[in-house]
Amino acid sequence: MKIFTKIYEICLKWAKHKHAEYYLGIISFFESVIFPIPVDVMLAPMCLARLDRAWRYALIATITSVLGGLFGYLLGYYAFEGYIEPLLADWGLTQRYEMAANWFIDYGVWIVFVAGFAPIPYKLLTISAGALAMPLMPFMIASLIGRAGRFYLVAYLIRLGGEKMEQKLHKIIDYIGWGVVIVAILGYLLYKYL
Repeated sequence: MKIFTKIYEICLKWAKHKHAEYYLGIISFFESVIFPIPVDVMLAPMCLARLDRAWRYALIATITSVLGGLFGYLLGYYAFEGYIEPLLADWGLTQRYEMAANWFIDYGVWIVFVAGFAPIPYKLLTISAGALAMPLMPFMIASLIGRAGRFYLVAYLIRLGGEKMEQKLHKIIDYIGWGVVIVAILGYLLYKYL
C-alpha cells in the first residue's frame, strides 16, 4: 500500500505552489495551538522543491510557529478556566494537560525548549505555559530557540542531501511512514498500559 507515497507527492505539489509560503506559515501557526500534523510535513518537501529557499522556509516556519505558540500561551492565560479546560475534558486530554503542567513544575522553562525542538506536543505546552502563568519572556525565548533549532536543522539536512535525498526519500517514504505509525502505536500502548 503506497499511501505515504501519495501523501508525499501531494505535499511536494503543495510545496511548489505559488502560495506555498503562506500555507507553511498557516500550518506552522496552527500546529503550535491545535493542528495535529507537524510542520515538517510541509517544510521538508518545500525545502526539497526549492533548495535555494530552504533557509527562508525555516525562518517562516520559526516565526509563525513562535507566534502560534504565543497565541496558545495567551489562550491558556486568559481563557483556560472558562473555555480551554472544558474542551480538554470533552476531548479526553485532561490527563495530557496535567502531565504537561507537571513537566513545568519539574523542569520549568527547559521543557518549552525541549518541546519546541523535539516531537513532544508543543501545543499542549504553549497552552499550559499560559494557564500556569509562566513568565512570558523566558517562554518566548525558549520557544524561539527550540523551534528555530528544529526547523533550521530540517532545512540544513535537506540542503545537505539535495536531490539525491529526494530520490531516496521517494523510494523509502512508505517504509518511513509505516515505521512512524508503528512507533506511535507502540508509544501509545506503552503510555496507556505501563
